[in-house]
Amino acid sequence: MTGTVLLVEDNELNREMLKRRLKRAGFTVITACDGQQALDLMCSDLPAVVLMDMSLPVLDGWTACRLARQDDRIRQIPIIALTAHALEEDRERAMEAGCDDYATKPVDFPALLEKIRALATA
Repeated sequence: MTGTVLLVEDNELNREMLKRRLKRAGFTVITACDGQQALDLMCSDLPAVVLMDMSLPVLDGWTACRLARQDDRIRQIPIIALTAHALEEDRERAMEAGCDDYATKPVDFPALLEKIRALATA
């Protein structure tokens, strides 16, 4: 499985660790550190899947997801929320914001890969 994954994560250690693991799994990885960068890269690079941290500077993940779903150019790109918020209402909030799936931190990488592969081929 190959394809481009946009990894949106403001924590450098988390971003670099996930980027390395995704590359080893065969993905091309582009990164953003905030929600505005994420929207810009979604429009310019049209990734197969977006992994969106929800607690971001400049423009948070919740808002970035809502804006992506309103933009005809990128509304179809699958978004997986990545968050430390692990309550059921947090999952519901992510889905209401426009996410297609949800993963909690610390990341269960094999489960995340399954979600990416399922959404990238949908």
